[in-house]
Amino acid sequence: MLKKAILVVSFGTTYQDGMKSSIESIENKIKSTFPQYEVRRAFTSRIVIKRLAKRDGLEIDTEKEALQKLQEEGYQEVYIQPLHVVVGEEYDKVKRMVAHYAHAEIFEKIALGRALLYYTGQEGKPDDYLEVIDAIRTQLPKVKEQEAVVFMGHGGVHPGNTAYSTLQMKLEDANLEHVYVYTVEGFPSLERVIKKLKQKDIKKVTLMPFMLVSGDHVANDMASDEEDSAKSQLLQAGFEVAIYLHGLGENSGIQDLYVQHLKDILN
Repeated sequence: MLKKAILVVSFGTTYQDGMKSSIESIENKIKSTFPQYEVRRAFTSRIVIKRLAKRDGLEIDTEKEALQKLQEEGYQEVYIQPLHVVVGEEYDKVKRMVAHYAHAEIFEKIALGRALLYYTGQEGKPDDYLEVIDAIRTQLPKVKEQEAVVFMGHGGVHPGNTAYSTLQMKLEDANLEHVYVYTVEGFPSLERVIKKLKQKDIKKVTLMPFMLVSGDHVANDMASDEEDSAKSQLLQAGFEVAIYLHGLGENSGIQDLYVQHLKDILN
């Protein structure tokens, strides 16, 4: 009988609660959807892995170690589902490794699922952005006049981070003009969003993470009382601020999308 496995790969988090409510919830949904597959976990962040081992005695494989183990244990088919939000550096890391394994023909079959935001609805492909927007609608507060929702993404210098700007355009197309996106480490910036909020005469803002896990960035960059946090900058700019502390991985609609991305490569 063919030995088949699914490897669920995320950046990882040192926040145990976030790991349970986001990463583990998605893994459990994958396990119940594909009971005939062995389901394993891997993190791409070496720093997170080291901290968990040192602080909690929790051993988590890197993506390389996890694949090495599957190879040694005689698995013939391996399907990898990344829990990354955009196709950035971390996704590329996994993609390069999968390409190496495929080229070396180590497994009979190895395939990589797509990140949360990937296709934009052209040439018969799904619109991942609209599907994500439908999923996050369920967590949006009912906004009154002069209220807005601001999502915080990660961002960075990788060209894949233009996904956040695309998301902003797609939100507008979906008639969610009161929802804005900024990133901690890139474009669009919080300053840019604050400017837009002032132009629209917004008085109250609800901050939400557009990240898989409500972890370090959410606790510090978004919701802390430090003067450079998003909350502090918005208060300083004169807005009333509410905070939503749940990562995307806790949203059952988002969990279903990761399962669907996996189904797409299995089929």
